[in-house]
Amino acid sequence: MMKALFIAGTDTEVGKTVVSKAILSAVGAQGKKTIGYKPVAAGSEKTSEGWRNSDALHLQAAANQEVDYDLVNPYALSLPASPHIAAIADNVEVKYDVLSNLLEQHKQNSDFVLVEGAGGWRVPVSKDDCLSTWVKQEKLPVVLVVGIKLGCLSHAMLTAEAIKADGLELVGWVANRVNPGVEHYAEIIEMLEGAIDAPKLGEVPYVPGCKKRDLGKYINLDVIS
Repeated sequence: MMKALFIAGTDTEVGKTVVSKAILSAVGAQGKKTIGYKPVAAGSEKTSEGWRNSDALHLQAAANQEVDYDLVNPYALSLPASPHIAAIADNVEVKYDVLSNLLEQHKQNSDFVLVEGAGGWRVPVSKDDCLSTWVKQEKLPVVLVVGIKLGCLSHAMLTAEAIKADGLELVGWVANRVNPGVEHYAEIIEMLEGAIDAPKLGEVPYVPGCKKRDLGKYINLDVIS
């Protein structure tokens, strides 16, 4: 089993958290100790316990190791905007050493760490840099989440090319049916299977309230086990 895995998306709102939860569920079902890690999250709400992001909370709940929220999501940014805009608004600097130290801590305390990205592959976390730079630094293997909708073919192929151009291993991809009414679903999947030079790990169907469901059965862990 890979010690850590980075979940990238072709864009925002493509189902990274849904697929992340499904993978955590599937790995946990094998008896592995799991931790979900959302290093940077924009669009958080102020609570009595501090800033909280809903996707990070879902990851925290989906893992089977208890971890304080601040260790799951060290940068809970307030604005629902690009992380670099949200960071500027909050007067926060995203520091890679903070992300790396927590990742190493999570690796020591679990069998498997799932690291969920923010937005697409080249999402900026400052005016000068993107989160992908940190992923490259850590040499994390990547799983790409493709939200099946109009336009996803180009986004998926370009993102897969960018990940590989960055020198990282694209270990697989997952199709997430974000639009139940999308036309030519089977043809889109067939095209992606031929266009992406990595195995398909699963197809997550459209399910109402998907973030509250256990969708681990739709993930094939053979590639990452």
